[in-house]
Amino acid sequence: MLDIRIIGLGKMGLNLAYNLLDHGYKVSGFDQNSGIKNEFEENGGQFYSSFDALMEDKKRSSVIWLMLPAGEITNNQVTSCVQAMNQGDILVDGGNSKFTDSQKNGEKAKEQGVYFFDVGTSGGTSGAREGACMMIGGDAEKFEEIRPLFEALCVKDGYFYCGPVGSGHYLKMIHNGIEYGMMQAIGEGFNLIHHGEYDYDLAGVAKVFNNGSVIRSWLMGLTEDLLQEDPDLKDIEGVIPSSGEGKWTAEEMLRQELSAPVITQALLARYASVDEEKYGEKVVASLRNQFGGHKVSKK
Repeated sequence: MLDIRIIGLGKMGLNLAYNLLDHGYKVSGFDQNSGIKNEFEENGGQFYSSFDALMEDKKRSSVIWLMLPAGEITNNQVTSCVQAMNQGDILVDGGNSKFTDSQKNGEKAKEQGVYFFDVGTSGGTSGAREGACMMIGGDAEKFEEIRPLFEALCVKDGYFYCGPVGSGHYLKMIHNGIEYGMMQAIGEGFNLIHHGEYDYDLAGVAKVFNNGSVIRSWLMGLTEDLLQEDPDLKDIEGVIPSSGEGKWTAEEMLRQELSAPVITQALLARYASVDEEKYGEKVVASLRNQFGGHKVSKK
């Protein structure tokens, strides 16, 4: 059985660890939040208080699995890992890294004789716990050795070997761009229904949409759940953070000189939602007043 060591026991990493433990794997882990130690060990894991301790006690032919925020944190951790790993070990980045970063990290690993896999992970925390969807890039021959790992972690037909390093996170990037567009369409549609002339039970609308209709989906099911709890969403602030993948998808569209207007517009809607100053809108309102005498709303 493979020796699995997870760095980053946040919501995704911890649920992934429990999924592996359920399938009989021995799982060790490290996270800066030592407050999860008791829970993790009560569920069968072995917690290490530092990266050095985790790596010093590592067996040969180990799998180190990163579940960390994309960017500098992951890239620095890859550098630290490959310096401490043995030739033939496997390093997995299961976070949402940009595919170009994964290509560079793959080269770092290769220089040390370490096999690097970039794994795009979808399905949220429930997927990580009960059965995920994973898109995997890396060495094809080495992948066959760890295929059982993905068979354990994922739902039936829920993993896909994509090709060389970078291809897993590239596919996850496009997946998340599609996700942006789908969520934006649901939001816009329910906004029209909410403001329309009929007093619909919005949770009931989501329910019927999700049973037999063309637009049935997990996202629609989640829409039903949230509207059951709070139909007016009065406790929710309409700010939509953007974690990066939508932007990278739009950049890839421009690089290839292709068209992806729905994904791009969904990204721009997210940017607009976090703009509390609304300076550009103030300029437009003032210009309308200047040339046409249109009223300007004042605070």
